[in-house]
Amino acid sequence: MRLNLREIIEIPGGSVPFSCELETEGLDFPSIRSYKTLPHAEGRVFNQAGILKLEGTLTAEMICVCDRCGDAFESLKEMPLDATIVEENTGDDPELFTLEGNEIDLTEMLTTLFVLDMETKFLCKEDCKGLCPTCGKNLNLGPCGCRKSIDPRFAVLEQLLDK
Repeated sequence: MRLNLREIIEIPGGSVPFSCELETEGLDFPSIRSYKTLPHAEGRVFNQAGILKLEGTLTAEMICVCDRCGDAFESLKEMPLDATIVEENTGDDPELFTLEGNEIDLTEMLTTLFVLDMETKFLCKEDCKGLCPTCGKNLNLGPCGCRKSIDPRFAVLEQLLDK
């Protein structure tokens, strides 16, 4: 979606509202199984003393896979949008987005912001215990029956405890 900003480029205090949904084709992450709804963004682009700023929120409902235990869980991501739009980006700053004529590619901009804000680890809950490294049981469901492995350096001492 292209957003025409011609009306506010020269008018401090002017704003253009937007509302759009992102396609999930470029939003593939290993821990996201599917999107319950398309990510939805709402907000406005406004001219603040000659600087174009984008503000709003982006919401995505996802079905994710826990990186520790492998269980599927629902996740709601609500992220604030805050970005600066410039006429010419002289550096490689990913926080600055460049105007193309009088327009901005809103889809590309929102996709970039979404990817940059994505979690590096998806957990079903903060204190997820994960899987037993020996038998593979989900430790969130209770302890497994595996015996704790002993450091091989102490194996000789273990023989004394067995007697």
